[in-house]
Amino acid sequence: MNPSNPTADAPREPDLPSWEVVLAETDWCSLQTAFGHGGNLPEIMARLLEPDVKAQFTALSELSELAGHQHGIYEATAPVTLYVAGILAHPATLTLRPYRDVPFRATLLNWLASTAYDASDDMVERITEYAPGLLSRHGILAAFRDLRPTLYRAVAPFLRDGHEDVREAAGLAALVLVEHPALAHRREHLAVHARRVLATEGDVPNRRVAWRALKAWGYDVTGIEPPQVEVWDCGPHSDGRGDLVPPF
Repeated sequence: MNPSNPTADAPREPDLPSWEVVLAETDWCSLQTAFGHGGNLPEIMARLLEPDVKAQFTALSELSELAGHQHGIYEATAPVTLYVAGILAHPATLTLRPYRDVPFRATLLNWLASTAYDASDDMVERITEYAPGLLSRHGILAAFRDLRPTLYRAVAPFLRDGHEDVREAAGLAALVLVEHPALAHRREHLAVHARRVLATEGDVPNRRVAWRALKAWGYDVTGIEPPQVEVWDCGPHSDGRGDLVPPF
């Protein structure tokens, strides 16, 4: 008799559209960014797949400003995020940063983690506290939050990646994304990653994300001091922005 599988009847995460489809079928000019419409986004996103690592990082920096300025969620944020998630398996994301030997894929995953955190339960709670009524007028944020199961499906394969930096970045993104109720059955597996993050002396914001995840999921965090950070600085450390400065 086969042992029971607690996830056998769990819902399957929605498929991620291919990056080619996102690029070709999105009406970019109609979408709001932090600085006007998104007509220039396709050209910028295409540069993420260039073989030149400087071009890749420069493109991601530009996307961070247009689709995530000051941690905002804009109309263009969702399709840009779907595109980034869609290219994670592309060979161009294996480009290594000079002197660091870290694949560009890890930076893309960190960017996804930070962007997802900008729409996380924690951020919604803070917006509710400091800007009452904003959420009721912000359907864009709600629509982005609905994408979390789809984004998780793109991130999950890299939880077993052969490169440590990619695995860690994927784990951090997954910890944020599994807040979605449809992903509750994934949390037990990810709790192991959360405890590993807390056991290190790594980035304080990353450890804060791990601590909050375990606490929210009902795990005993007695004796584990939550890392202290500023009120609006509780998200993942590496959002792609901190990595986008020389030397590449």
